[in-house]
Amino acid sequence: MIVSALKEIFPGEQMVALTPAAAASLVKQGMEVHIQSGAGVTAGFPDAAYAKAGATVVPDRITLLRQTDILVQVHALGSNTSASGADMAELKRGVVIIAFADPLTDKSAMQSLSQSAVTLLAMELVPRITRAQSMDALSSMASLAGYKAVLIAAEKLGKIFPMMITAAGTITPAKVFVIGAGVAGLQAIATARRLGAQVSAFDVRPAVKEQVQSLGARFIELPMQAAEAQTPAGYARQQTAEEQRRQRELMAHSVSEADIVISTAAVPGKKAPILISDDMVAGMEAGSIVVDLAASRGGNCSLTRPDEVVVHQGVTILGPTNLTATLPVHASQMYANNMVNVLKHLVKNGQCLLDMQDQITREMLVMREGVIVNPRVRELLGLPVLESPDAAAGTG
Repeated sequence: MIVSALKEIFPGEQMVALTPAAAASLVKQGMEVHIQSGAGVTAGFPDAAYAKAGATVVPDRITLLRQTDILVQVHALGSNTSASGADMAELKRGVVIIAFADPLTDKSAMQSLSQSAVTLLAMELVPRITRAQSMDALSSMASLAGYKAVLIAAEKLGKIFPMMITAAGTITPAKVFVIGAGVAGLQAIATARRLGAQVSAFDVRPAVKEQVQSLGARFIELPMQAAEAQTPAGYARQQTAEEQRRQRELMAHSVSEADIVISTAAVPGKKAPILISDDMVAGMEAGSIVVDLAASRGGNCSLTRPDEVVVHQGVTILGPTNLTATLPVHASQMYANNMVNVLKHLVKNGQCLLDMQDQITREMLVMREGVIVNPRVRELLGLPVLESPDAAAGTG
């Protein structure tokens, strides 16, 4: 069983799917690990470190692809179709790919991969259950994004975060407003508080109030409909148009008072809700900052442009789509640890077992040998419901 990691080709990506420590762990589990030469360099991991860990460093990308049984990546082949077509043509028949694949929104990638008859497990579909916490790469990456969002905001803001009492007078603390108290939002709150800012936060889920307050932030409570605001999986559910309108009206005051607004509100597989309007941005003081972590899903701010800096009436709006790539050492370390735990879950006695009775495997599995088996992805592509989804069970 050969498990391989490629040098990432997704634009701007500096992470690597396996670190030397992760490779050593897999080798200890009895797996043969191959790494493309140079795959870890941008994340600070030279080829020699992989060789020392027991991995085989393969200079030629095509050779590695033709030998691989399980291909682990940060971004799955197909997510950058213009550059990955040649790679897919060289894949070993029956290969299993485990990576972030954006299966609920990227139709072209799913269609492209299905034509290559691969088996795909998506890291963003790891269920949020206790048993799968160590595999939850989406949370790992969100935590880093929340941290880095505060740092880039602090760099752009023409003020300091903490209160200071000096001979020249007292400097009041910066005010930070965080929209969305999921993993990214909570890390943003914690980071802003550590820097000395006065922090407030809002989330449609009342259940997160205690978590926000435990980090020293003020929780903004907005009256909502009685309907449950949280899905069984622990995510915020998609709000109705009327709920979104009421939220925007009631949130305007908090936005106008903030020096920095960090928005993280997103619903898996859906376009991000617009929560910050042009008028709300115009109500902020000149020099204020908006960091929109939902930019890759369209953004929470109506003015957001993915990976661009927009200045509107003196307010700067940032729309980064891959902040974890700017922290490649620890991002790779965390992602690789998640990946190792996924592989330990799937690989038994030298075989990749796809047990459809297991919730983790069942929810992660997008396609089996080119056949799309995930109900939500089939719906996205307009495919009929499978008569017998359990037909995908077996070994790979």
